[in-house]
Amino acid sequence: MTHQDASVQLVCLTASSGVPLFTRGGSRQLPFSIIGSLNGVHMFGSGQGVALSGCESHNGGSVAWRLFQDSVMLMAVSAGGGKRFRLRRLLENVWGCMVMVLGQDELTNARNVERLKRDLRSCFGLIDELLEEERRPGVLGHLTHCADCLLPPDPAPLNEALRGFAQAAESEFGCLLIGGRLAAATEMWWRLAPQEIVLLSALIRVLSDSAAASCDCPVFLPRGSPTVAHRLLRFRLLPGIEVCVLCGPTPSLHDAETGLLGRFWSPLADSLRGCLTAGERRLPPSVSLRPDVLAFLLVNRENRRSVSGARPGGDATSPSGTRRWELLKHFYIFCVTRYFKRDGPEADQEEGDAEDFVHGFSSHQPIQCYLVSDECKSFAIQTPEHQLFLLAPLTAPTFALGSIGTQTLESITTATGF
Repeated sequence: MTHQDASVQLVCLTASSGVPLFTRGGSRQLPFSIIGSLNGVHMFGSGQGVALSGCESHNGGSVAWRLFQDSVMLMAVSAGGGKRFRLRRLLENVWGCMVMVLGQDELTNARNVERLKRDLRSCFGLIDELLEEERRPGVLGHLTHCADCLLPPDPAPLNEALRGFAQAAESEFGCLLIGGRLAAATEMWWRLAPQEIVLLSALIRVLSDSAAASCDCPVFLPRGSPTVAHRLLRFRLLPGIEVCVLCGPTPSLHDAETGLLGRFWSPLADSLRGCLTAGERRLPPSVSLRPDVLAFLLVNRENRRSVSGARPGGDATSPSGTRRWELLKHFYIFCVTRYFKRDGPEADQEEGDAEDFVHGFSSHQPIQCYLVSDECKSFAIQTPEHQLFLLAPLTAPTFALGSIGTQTLESITTATGF
């Protein structure tokens, strides 16, 4: 493998002829000869009745393949030893991005390859959002397939205003994002497939980076409506705060912006500013976390939502803030590929990601695990309703990790009902 960059490079090709459609990521593009060889290996396996999904090279590189709708082949190549679980999630999410922007028919029935190449450029912003994870280190939904949430101190007024705003916009689907995370959503929004919620949130974050205060764009739902587009109306209430609805032909963007926005959201301006100020903590002030919790990820297994947080970097012996997020991701992958059962419809499709010894737990489901590294100590606990993953400093006694995890889980769920 000649690719030396540690980041992930994504390659998209036509399934029938292997014509490259686009490449994204990586500081150095893979030579066409390597792309052709990797695609040829997969095609050879398919011809022999072998489903090749991933492999690792002798020097730590990883490759993952995924064929979608017998029309598009996606490959993810990592020279930095990226876990296959991470690469497979990336491929699934990228396909979801392509369907969300262009629609499934456009991808599966394309007659003109050059036109498809041009059309796919409109997906690049959303795809890059998934590839450049370090830009938003606290967003983990692309990995967990759970909605990244923020728990505001007083959610009732926000939910009430959102329901009224969505109803006035002739929609049952609405959400409020604060700092790129869901702070409120209508009941029908929560009923969307978890991956759709994650990708819609990513799309809204990309749109919010533009200078436009509002926009109206068509979107397809990869699971619920892959061939019929809906309108996504996005409005910036304050810097860092977006409200969105999925709707039909009416209302127009101008009518919603001039007639509805101020009526429902102006009275909550002070509350929204307060939520934005507390947004980095992502938990209401009523939740008191132990000082030995460096970072955490709490997943609600029933509704596929998550909340996470990391303390700012401490002394020189503690990992930096950015590094804590990276360690948390690694620990999550460690747990869900070895010990904890994954939830959701995609779990069975990803069975091949599990380590061999995990199949030995046929009659026993682990509920706790820990890991001690050179940088920190990590602990996870699983209940029927939740999964909690946290990082603690090396000074924390290993025997106390269980009580740290249990207290953290009880502190958050008791105060918020999450």
